[in-house]
Amino acid sequence: MKNAKLKFFLNTFAKNGYMKKVPHTYVIIFSIIIISAILTMIIPAGEFERQSINMPDGSTRSVVVEDSFHFVDQSPQLWEIFTSFAKGFQSQSHIIIFILLIGGAFWILNASNALSIGINTFCNSVVKLEKYKFLKKIGVNNIILTLIMLIFSLFGAIFGMSEETIAFIVIFIPLAISMGYDSITGLCIVYVAAHLGFAGAILNPFTIGIAQGIAGIPLFSGIGYRIFCWLIINIIGFAFILMYANNVKKNPKKSPMYDLDDYWRKQQFNPTEEIKYFTPKSAWISWAVMSILLVIISIIFPITAMKIGSAELTWPAVPTVSALLVISGFFALRKSVHFYILDMLLFTVIYLIIGVMGYNWYVVEIGALFFAMGIFSGIAAGFGANETAKLFVSGAKDILSAAMIVGLAGGIIIILNDGKIIDTIMYYLTGTMKNVGKTWSLGIMYVIQTGLNLIMPSGSAKAALTMPIMIPFSDLLEISRQATVMAFQFGDGFTNMITPTSGVLMGALGMAKIPYERWFKFFWKFIVVMFFLGFILLIPTIKLQLNGF
Repeated sequence: MKNAKLKFFLNTFAKNGYMKKVPHTYVIIFSIIIISAILTMIIPAGEFERQSINMPDGSTRSVVVEDSFHFVDQSPQLWEIFTSFAKGFQSQSHIIIFILLIGGAFWILNASNALSIGINTFCNSVVKLEKYKFLKKIGVNNIILTLIMLIFSLFGAIFGMSEETIAFIVIFIPLAISMGYDSITGLCIVYVAAHLGFAGAILNPFTIGIAQGIAGIPLFSGIGYRIFCWLIINIIGFAFILMYANNVKKNPKKSPMYDLDDYWRKQQFNPTEEIKYFTPKSAWISWAVMSILLVIISIIFPITAMKIGSAELTWPAVPTVSALLVISGFFALRKSVHFYILDMLLFTVIYLIIGVMGYNWYVVEIGALFFAMGIFSGIAAGFGANETAKLFVSGAKDILSAAMIVGLAGGIIIILNDGKIIDTIMYYLTGTMKNVGKTWSLGIMYVIQTGLNLIMPSGSAKAALTMPIMIPFSDLLEISRQATVMAFQFGDGFTNMITPTSGVLMGALGMAKIPYERWFKFFWKFIVVMFFLGFILLIPTIKLQLNGF
């Protein structure tokens, strides 16, 4: 009887509008901006002094000076609540432009039907593999998802792939939808997989390299235990994603994105439609112009030194890959323009890897690479200059909301920095590490790094702030500096996948058309599990004699 009354009360409460809907992503982020501004009026403003130090790679980095914290005049951020959006756009402009370029380029690609045909062909090939009993028993789809996740996790662990994942979301979400999954699965196998690798970094120069350089320990030392941690993190992470994906495949309505994924389902290629393969003259013109440009680029960049951690491989990467693209593009055009465009997409990814590992490319160069791919795809498909331009603008418009979210999220960091409270928070937090023993001191370091990552997602900036403070504490408590670096590594890694201050996360969610509130509701429990896993993996660095520790 009581349950019936309670149910009646809740239904009445909901019908009368008292049960509020989950806030929009913009509302959530703007609310955090307001809270951050209020904190600048409550928390005393303070600063550490900074100094420049030489890093092992020859570069210099500004780090805090030990015991240099001092209070400064309060800098409350009130009017700045409204200016933070514009300033956030300025600070995150590189990611915003990157998103717009990717959106425009892939809209052109989609208009050619090449991507849809490629996904459909791939899915048909997967179905054929199920005739093998062994593969069918394991699950062909499970194997494919695992291989994709493994590749992106390695990218995250070895060269710190993060922003670059945004470019792949537009490819793998349609693939996941076509395989019977949802947009969350598509995002997980790319973005989450890369950040699992990022958290369990093996050779990541942006976290491990910088932190170890500041700590004054050999670059990429302790790699044996980090590989072990990377394996454990991936096993648990991949298992979570596969279990979720299989549940969605069995019952698509279990997906939190079932209603909103109509956007992606409508873009799927209809297998009942007859595929018309053709190669217009414009496609040959595209190939000829591209071939000439590739020859010139190969002459300019004949040799590439690709860095993997502290190792370096020198070889003619650009000429080799360019020659393969010219040859494969020629044979692809003899079949159809669709295969030529897919061929360009494949080699765009290869050039991305070469650019990142050999020439320190970032989002500006990668965005330009995909922009060029979009233009050559438009020419090849015979769209003409005006139609290609219209398609690009349409794609940029479609993804504009994602760009705006990134700008708004950037405003949070602006408020906290200009309010001069981040250093104060760090100063007070480090005071909690005294007189609690080695294990708990290391645990507190981990908690501090995790907490700071929620308001300062940049790993390199956080290393410059925290490592000069943490290292003297670890020396005093006889905790190895390597263990302190790992506390930073884990603290910097896991919460990247859920913090709204991360421009990369907000851009990825925007690309995937996944509202932040739905992502948080789906993902927060997994982050809690990974947080405790990180603490467990830190304990052996105190209790055991590990190589490099």
